[in-house]
Amino acid sequence: MRYTSVFEQRLQDLRFAIRQLVKYRGYGAAAAIVPALGIAASVALFGFVDAAMIKPLPYREPSRLVTMFGTTPDLAARQGRGQVSYLDFRDWRERTRTFSSIAAYDVRAGFIVTTAAGPERAAGLRVTSGFFRTLGVTPLMGRDLGPEDEESTAPPAVLISHSAWQRRFGGSPEVLGKTLTLQSPWLAGAEPHVVIGVLPADFHFPMAAQAELWAPIRGPQACWDVRSCRSLEAVGRLTDTASMDAATAEMISILEQLRREFPDHHRYAEVAKLVPLRDVMLGGIGRILLILLAGSLLLLVIACTNLASLLLARTDSRAREIAVRSALGASFRRLVLQFATEACVVATAAASLGLFLAVLGMRFLASLLTADMITRMPYFQGVGFNSRLALFAIVVTAAVASVLTLTPLTRIPAFGRLSGLEEDGRGIAGTTWRRLGAPLVVAQLAVAVVLLVGAGLLGRSLYRLINVDVGFTLQHLAAVSVSPGSVRVSGADDTAETRARLGVAAARQIADRLSIVPGVQSVGYADLLPLSAGLAPASMFWVAGRAEERQLQESGPVRRVSANYFSTLQVRLVRGRYFSEEDVSAGRLVIILNEFSARRYFPEQDPIGQSISFGGPTSPKREIVGIVSDIKDGPPEFPSHPSAYVPFDQPAFSLAIRMSPSTPMPSAAIRSAIGEILPNALIGELTTMAERANRLPSTSLHRSTAWLVGGFAVVACVLSVVGLYGVVAYSVSRRTREIGVRIALGAEHRVVSRMVLREALRLAGSGILLGAVCAVMAARLIRDMLFDVPAWDPLTLVSAGAILFASALLASYVPARRAASVDPVEALRGE
Repeated sequence: MRYTSVFEQRLQDLRFAIRQLVKYRGYGAAAAIVPALGIAASVALFGFVDAAMIKPLPYREPSRLVTMFGTTPDLAARQGRGQVSYLDFRDWRERTRTFSSIAAYDVRAGFIVTTAAGPERAAGLRVTSGFFRTLGVTPLMGRDLGPEDEESTAPPAVLISHSAWQRRFGGSPEVLGKTLTLQSPWLAGAEPHVVIGVLPADFHFPMAAQAELWAPIRGPQACWDVRSCRSLEAVGRLTDTASMDAATAEMISILEQLRREFPDHHRYAEVAKLVPLRDVMLGGIGRILLILLAGSLLLLVIACTNLASLLLARTDSRAREIAVRSALGASFRRLVLQFATEACVVATAAASLGLFLAVLGMRFLASLLTADMITRMPYFQGVGFNSRLALFAIVVTAAVASVLTLTPLTRIPAFGRLSGLEEDGRGIAGTTWRRLGAPLVVAQLAVAVVLLVGAGLLGRSLYRLINVDVGFTLQHLAAVSVSPGSVRVSGADDTAETRARLGVAAARQIADRLSIVPGVQSVGYADLLPLSAGLAPASMFWVAGRAEERQLQESGPVRRVSANYFSTLQVRLVRGRYFSEEDVSAGRLVIILNEFSARRYFPEQDPIGQSISFGGPTSPKREIVGIVSDIKDGPPEFPSHPSAYVPFDQPAFSLAIRMSPSTPMPSAAIRSAIGEILPNALIGELTTMAERANRLPSTSLHRSTAWLVGGFAVVACVLSVVGLYGVVAYSVSRRTREIGVRIALGAEHRVVSRMVLREALRLAGSGILLGAVCAVMAARLIRDMLFDVPAWDPLTLVSAGAILFASALLASYVPARRAASVDPVEALRGE
């Protein structure tokens, strides 16, 4: 009977709770919708955090994997990472004891595949032997790359991804032994590669941009045989007994050994930097996700405080009901169970609505990711509900249910058996408002200020990033990449130099042909155009005739450009001259520096006519013929750095086309003109440089983050203002008799109005001041994400405070006006 009674009581409480929510539909809807917004935002963001930062990587023991950088201090400060040469990497691999294995990949990604339909581009990487063994990945079919595959005498091998196996070979089990003719744009020629393995379907390596082809690094090649040519990034697996500190110390020792053994290529002190592989794979997206998750949780806090204020008002309005139940014998435990049942009903409705909105939210967030971003962040493809996300949703829902249950319990003891009947709740609302409601409103407003300031800082940072001076004119400038494809060169002439010479001739012909296309003003070309996602491989600069101790320990990228390159980009010539056509065609040893290099290397003299070499003191000396303004060769958020430009000498190139302002882009004519000169050429996407800048990873991340935090801030501001309005309006309604007495005793209407406004604005001011202090501290956490905006920005702080204060003033005006219009006769009728 005892258990039956308990069961019947729960059914009674459930029926009563449903009847109450149906009767007071406004309260029920608000109690479900407000927390549902917070649940939806937090669950949706946690889904992305889980996919990127919690879900295990598709490797064996991923916590033992680290990336290994050996670089100069200036490059480490500028990029945070540096590359290693192939010869240095081989020494690392032979001398290390703290790593069970290390491997490397060439940052110059991509292949040209010769097919029956013609050449086509394919994403891929060249890697060292044991690359997949280091990651702990076993091929689905076939074998891994071995040391023998790095030898120049071995037949070229290739591993293919699961998607390439399905698309190119129809998933045939007899794929092993098949051949693919591959060419790297920067290498000598196309070679047939034998398929030796197929990778698992769940394998991904974000630094490879969804690579489908994995070929070995094989010598001899121009860059891989030079210690000063750094184009590889290394990945290592720590032994079971090695720590990160021990591995770093060992790497420092190895770098010092190489410096002593090869002084011409290691003249400057190098730093060893070891970073967990997951951190490198995530890049800046990890911090962005945590910030967004923190913003969504702050929004949930605001929703819960708003809900608490609503529940306090609801509980106070039920004071007589609670007193009657207590007088009739209801125990405190019985009342608690009743309120808990009602809380569970509301929490269930809020959770259901919140999870539905979370699904829509995840789809919306996924739509913000461009195709390029998905390519670089393949772990986001698996975003969806799983056990971890379900557990997080349960925890969040339990927190909301706790607020729904515990908040009314703070008021039940105040409603005694007789006090609730005698006073009918008079005076209780004022006390509740001051003791509980007021602090909740202050907390809401403070959190809203934090979100508004964060959104303002990110928005200003995005504006500065979009409008940064890139050093050339973006408007009316088009860009397209061109790869010659499989150019046939007979016999011994099939060398990198021959193909480069043919590439220079083809680029010159294409530029001449495009210059007569209607609407085209000028054409330039280079190996890599500005605003690239990353910097080109860096080289040391050596000033001829200067003592070794006076040489700077700095390096920078070297770009190969045509004669019309700078004039087409409309880059300002500071001193000297641009390259001439004879400089490019004859391959003269001349060089152009940017202003940053001129100031750093020649602070007190004219650099024109001086000689400088890159790669080391034994490299050919080049005469400086010009100084140009600083160009954002890499991402726009990178600070200025030493850059040099030499005459173009590459087989593949990218075109920069200056268009007439009044003429639409003749895309078909441009592609046709390129096809006339290089019928088998692979022509990339023809875009404007403005579009290129707008689609950069840093710009896309800044834009998405600013929009999302801004959305959270708007919702938080609305919820906070609504909460302030609700508390003030409820307080006015419960103080109607007090206000009536004041008016009956001669208080003017404007005095009553000021009294209500004063109390409301005091709360708003307290919340805004507290929020400003918290915002300054929180802004320090995102200062690494800000571009040209200080974390403590007075304009953003003042603007956020002014917006929220104006909103609070508007929200308080209606209750204040209602208080001033109270009729004392009606207010005192019940006295």
